[in-house]
Amino acid sequence: MSIKLFINALTKFTLGVVLIGALLFLPAWTIYYPNGWLFMGILFIAGIIMMIKNPELLRKRLNAKEKQNEQNLVIKLSGLMFIIGFVLAGLDFRFKWLSLPNIISYIAAGVFLFAYLLYAEVLRENTYLSRTIEIQENQKVVDTGLYGIVRHPMYSVTILLFLAMPLVLGSLISFAVFLCYPLIITKRIKNEEQVLEAELDGYSDYKKKVKYKLIPFIW
Repeated sequence: MSIKLFINALTKFTLGVVLIGALLFLPAWTIYYPNGWLFMGILFIAGIIMMIKNPELLRKRLNAKEKQNEQNLVIKLSGLMFIIGFVLAGLDFRFKWLSLPNIISYIAAGVFLFAYLLYAEVLRENTYLSRTIEIQENQKVVDTGLYGIVRHPMYSVTILLFLAMPLVLGSLISFAVFLCYPLIITKRIKNEEQVLEAELDGYSDYKKKVKYKLIPFIW
């Protein structure tokens, strides 16, 4: 990893941590929010793993800008979901609306870490992954490993990751907000498959081979 990429990644990672911390701890109106610190710790570990294990993908994600108008809407909706979900989690802890037992938070933390391992495997299998929808030079269809089970394993894994987040935070109300994510991601998948089918050789045959988009035997 180059010094420039490291500084860029560290700067954006630090800003992200500060922003998420503000969204959680200010509504909670206390820094004594154990679930919030548990969540921040998990994110810190995940960020460090990304910086060490896959700096090239990190570079793509830091520098990429979405070109598809439909995807800009998806990104904005996802961002809004995160903001509302995190703020509600903090408020839920503060006012004790629908807080969850600690055991559920610990189980959710385990699910998050398991999902992140699957995420790392997806990154290993598909080096063409990018934050934006685009066809890269010499890109080929990946149909092995998790890609032999569903066509979009990265999105399958992010559903697990994002639905685990509010449970780690101990908030049932926040979980209800994050349930919007599967609906949001289906819009992204629809547009992405149109692009891939039109521009990536062999993708139409791949769709016939692997029937399911996100969940085996369901969809």
